[in-house]
Amino acid sequence: MRHRKRGRHLGRTSSHRQAMFRNLASSLFLTEREVDPDIEENAPKVKGRIVTTLQKAREVKPLVEKCIRIACQSLQAEANARQYATNAERNSDEWKRWRTSPQWQSWCQALAPAVAARRRVLQMIGDKQAVRVLFEDIAPRFEVREGGYTRILRLAHPRLGDAGHRAILELVGSHDRVKEVSEKPDFEVSEEEPAAETAAAD
Repeated sequence: MRHRKRGRHLGRTSSHRQAMFRNLASSLFLTEREVDPDIEENAPKVKGRIVTTLQKAREVKPLVEKCIRIACQSLQAEANARQYATNAERNSDEWKRWRTSPQWQSWCQALAPAVAARRRVLQMIGDKQAVRVLFEDIAPRFEVREGGYTRILRLAHPRLGDAGHRAILELVGSHDRVKEVSEKPDFEVSEEEPAAETAAAD
């Protein structure tokens, strides 16, 4: 029987392995953040893509997919809460009146599933900035997509030092190949061409 045989141990303890998966998932989400490469030293080279070993990519992919699915499911709650929100500046008189009105209670009730989703993802990956990038930038792109948010591309050259198999874990939609459809020649003969040929023969 295959009891307790699911997944790869990767030569680590369970706590070390869980922390590594959290860091990999957070790193993938943080590549989508808006940064200035001239100011920030740790700016991502390519958005929506990280390079790791093939085994790690296969193990962390379910975690990334689950986080994106939770974020996409919370978008409807955020949309429902916008009708009860206010554009007043915080701590202004209008904002204080809205805060004490029944409209604020409706806003809280409508937004509760989205807040719960953010807390759940934060518990899974443990990075507030990555959660913010996921819910604000990544989730709206995949709102109408039902699963399959990431792909794994195996690299040809192994890792230097231990010759480990490397792979790219990336979000779909950013680096998709564009299919170019060539224009096929039209071999159909129109009705005017035979008439022109017969006139030339006469």
